[in-house]
Amino acid sequence: MFETVLLVVGIAIVVGLYFVYANVIKAKNNVLEALSGIDVQLKKRHDLVPNILTIAKKFMEHENELFEKVTELRTQAMNAPSGSKAKFAAEGMLDNMMSKLLVSVENYPELKSNDTMVQAMRTYNEVEEHIAAARRFYNSALTQVRNTVQIFPGSLFAGLAADVIGYSYFEASEADRASVDASQYL
Repeated sequence: MFETVLLVVGIAIVVGLYFVYANVIKAKNNVLEALSGIDVQLKKRHDLVPNILTIAKKFMEHENELFEKVTELRTQAMNAPSGSKAKFAAEGMLDNMMSKLLVSVENYPELKSNDTMVQAMRTYNEVEEHIAAARRFYNSALTQVRNTVQIFPGSLFAGLAADVIGYSYFEASEADRASVDASQYL
């Protein structure tokens, strides 16, 4: 009788530990999936940026410095390690510079009314919305994996997710946090 109870308790412990182990692995994989989702959306942005620049260059020939900066930031963002603060910082700078470019487009009525440019700007806005959603999912997945491995008994298996626990959360840049002065746009 005592041996049976010990056997049942032992099996329950092993099954319980297996489920904790499986949860750690699932949480880790969710972070990697979320990071991949961000990369997919950023790839869309990176593919779209040259098209926008090509269209805009036809109308805004004296804005070469802005075009060069966007191109440089795009290259930095594409080459930064995935999940790193450097990647998020480079993407933030690219986003800010693209915002400046799109504001500059407002000064060119013939460009604003160009159908190709209008469609490119719509697509860019959609991609930015998808990037924001992917970043929210990533931050949520990262929180989940950290919670899973910081709470006992998940902490017993923390080593399984050590490579993703150190990933950075996506955080808005200081420029994004600053209040908007509407007079700049009027």
